[in-house]
Amino acid sequence: MAEAGDYQVVRHGGLSKPRLYTGDADCVLEGHELPQGSIAAASIGDASKPGPNEDSAAIIPVGDHHLVLIVADGVGGLHGARQASNQTVKAVRDALRKSEANGERNLRHAIMDGIETANRLVLENTNGSASTLALAEIGPDYCRSYHVGDSIVLLCGQRGRLKGQTTPHSPVGFAVEAGLMDEQEALHHDQRNLIFNVIGSADMSIEVGSEQAMAARDTLLLASDGLTDNLMQEEIISAVRAGPITDALTNLTRQAQQRMLIEQPGQPNKPDDFTVLLYRRPPPKRR
Repeated sequence: MAEAGDYQVVRHGGLSKPRLYTGDADCVLEGHELPQGSIAAASIGDASKPGPNEDSAAIIPVGDHHLVLIVADGVGGLHGARQASNQTVKAVRDALRKSEANGERNLRHAIMDGIETANRLVLENTNGSASTLALAEIGPDYCRSYHVGDSIVLLCGQRGRLKGQTTPHSPVGFAVEAGLMDEQEALHHDQRNLIFNVIGSADMSIEVGSEQAMAARDTLLLASDGLTDNLMQEEIISAVRAGPITDALTNLTRQAQQRMLIEQPGQPNKPDDFTVLLYRRPPPKRR
């Protein structure tokens, strides 16, 4: 595993086509400036285990005003986990591409078609693989979440106010949401990684959020549980809420990887694949 502190974001310009992260590199940190806003992405494989990075992610521009961001986490310990997460992001990308080529403008329908196609493809693998999904549909002044499993979508304001977060599809996630367990207890619970809703299941269900207003400089985060199993919600928001988005990604990555490397009393510690996408709405243009 890389030393905490070795991370540096490579900055790019706009994207002319979708950018997919499919676990081919051990460590990727990138920043992109698009008309729709600023994006920073990190995907780092867990060097403490054999095998490839089982996380996948995608940045998909749709026209000049919309974006779709995806994080998918292949369920660890199952044969073909990386294939399942790869198929998930590619199926959504292909559905959006087909919809755009046909002149359709309903992103929600295309996204739902892509997720359902992904579920069918993963089921057809017949190798027991599965994947989680966290997806954000982003428009000029709104975002909408779609999720399956325990990868998260989180929205916060510049001053650190939590504006929204998906609830993990897990017994522990539901217990926290219901107030039966606090976050500290959840991070140390022996069933924290048990999930009951995945892509690759005949009973898969998609939780779709309502359109949520996004103010200028709001930050949207999508992440696999390599982040949420190692940092508290307050630590995540503190790291990403303000400042250049590439610096936010670097700080967040460094903190999470440090937790994975060094076990300390009272702090979460779970080495895992780590994937994060950050999106920041641009400030309004001056007249």
